[in-house]
Amino acid sequence: MDTAPPLSPTVVVLGGGTAGWMAACLFAGEWPRARVTVVEAPEIGIVGVGEGSTPQLRALFARLGIADDAWMPAADATYKTGIRFDGWSARAGYSSYFHPFASAIDLHTAGAFHASALARRTGRAVDAHPDRFFLNTRLARAHRAPLASASFPFEVGYGYHFDAHKVGAVLRDHALARGVTHVAARVDAVDVDDGGDVAALMLAGGERLAGDIFVDASGFRSVIAQRALGVRFVPFASNLFCDRAVTLPTPRAADAPLDAHTTATALSNGWAWKIPLTARTGNGYVYASDYQSPDAAEIELRHHLGLLDADVAARHLTMKVGRVEHAWHANCLAIGLAQGFIEPLEATALHLTQTTVERFIEAYGDGGGTPRHRDTFNAGIARRFEGVRDYIVAHYRLNQRNDTDFWRANAANDHLSDDLKAIMTAWFTGRDVAAEVTRRDLAGYYSPLSWEVLFAGYGTFPDDARLAPAQSPIDAAGIDRLLDGCLLNFGDHAAALART
Repeated sequence: MDTAPPLSPTVVVLGGGTAGWMAACLFAGEWPRARVTVVEAPEIGIVGVGEGSTPQLRALFARLGIADDAWMPAADATYKTGIRFDGWSARAGYSSYFHPFASAIDLHTAGAFHASALARRTGRAVDAHPDRFFLNTRLARAHRAPLASASFPFEVGYGYHFDAHKVGAVLRDHALARGVTHVAARVDAVDVDDGGDVAALMLAGGERLAGDIFVDASGFRSVIAQRALGVRFVPFASNLFCDRAVTLPTPRAADAPLDAHTTATALSNGWAWKIPLTARTGNGYVYASDYQSPDAAEIELRHHLGLLDADVAARHLTMKVGRVEHAWHANCLAIGLAQGFIEPLEATALHLTQTTVERFIEAYGDGGGTPRHRDTFNAGIARRFEGVRDYIVAHYRLNQRNDTDFWRANAANDHLSDDLKAIMTAWFTGRDVAAEVTRRDLAGYYSPLSWEVLFAGYGTFPDDARLAPAQSPIDAAGIDRLLDGCLLNFGDHAAALART
């Protein structure tokens, strides 16, 4: 931009959906004098691959002043305490593990887990399976909601499962109530000026919609950032092989317990998700098209769900995995699928969108409405994308399977970042993983605890025959008493939602 835009900028968001309306809510909330418009073509649907979140979405709703009971029923939402991974390891005793969201009570058990994992990976016969050590794991196992009684003194971390279309509608209604303008129209062209900035969007019918800041939330089409401005896309294909998905929603059995966690089950050429909503269960299979055809993937998912003969339509999706080189280019901010996509294994899509918008608002404001901090912002967002990518890559690289070419190729994949190589080296050589994650400034993406849960959950330890007797076994009974006692402060998940 040659001149500083006004302190109350005109913000034009191209694309609705969860990403676009989330951005509109944040801009309207942080810049109350801004003029925010969302342009959304009615005929273009929402992809909605992911229907889960990290705990950061809880922080967003708190920031917007929207209580759980004000949005969850409208979006068929449930609580999420973490993710259970089934079938990613063939090691005896490690066929399943749980990645819990952090809670304050973990401070009393994480030390024992860390010590046990260190003892086990340096050759001592200590129980180091992560499922024993964390409150949210037990909440999930007991189908409890992560809502503690008033007398419970510890904060409990949680996210949500939801219908993505309906969450978008909740955010839309919130944005409109705060003065955001909604334009239902198709964009025929993007007017780029001689300086390389976006001057306006040309709408069907000839209307010209000008602005100071343009937010590209147009999905994989990336109409502004990639098509009009030519921002380069950086693919992650050498790191992440999965590029397709097939989905099959199913009704929720009324008499079945309602899970408070996502389940990610390893299949022959990828993994299947199971996401519990109040009205249905979201199911899908993320797979690699180099190893399996869409028809074969659909058959495998149907077999996994017991729906081989069921009259349930499947939906097939193509995933563009990677990120744009610069999320903020000229006067355009790319978010959501227009910015990039990392497969939904850890439900990070909305997390990345939220962080991108929040950091942009900070950088733009700190720069006095100029691009003074653009390079720093772009470097930070790219670093976050790659930090999340590395954690997802580790799920595949460390897999303990050997039954298909897909899993063997992932285990042999050497297209790894220096950060991921360093963390793996620290684990396998008995060094301090937490110190390595901290030294490389990675804890803001995934905590040292999350990294250790992943390694330990797969059973990446020396063979049992090589283990020596433990010198100081953990107080397993004491941990069980502590966490089982905590469970008394939490009620049934389905019952909690009925009161929401």
